[in-house]
Amino acid sequence: MALKIHPTLTVHVGDWLKTEIVEPAGVSVTALAEHFGVSRQALSTLLNGDTGLSADMAIQFEKAFGVKADTLLRMQTAYDFAQARRNEADIRVEKSVRAA
Repeated sequence: MALKIHPTLTVHVGDWLKTEIVEPAGVSVTALAEHFGVSRQALSTLLNGDTGLSADMAIQFEKAFGVKADTLLRMQTAYDFAQARRNEADIRVEKSVRAA
């Protein structure tokens, strides 16, 4: 039996990074963006949950804060999948017929 994660139990990795890593470290979004070599807007949209985490950015967080990149990417995938499940009624695909 597959475990089904309810969408309300998932958190966007950007929000988690903001509240659990960036804010406790006392670093500003502007300073962290400069440290990572990205725009403040790009980092802000991630931390506000408006865009997904890339593998490159996950590695940057790993190097800067020690949180494992693969863990962060699994969090992003779980969030994305939960959102897709929430909207699965909108996905219209007929069952495929196997060739004889």
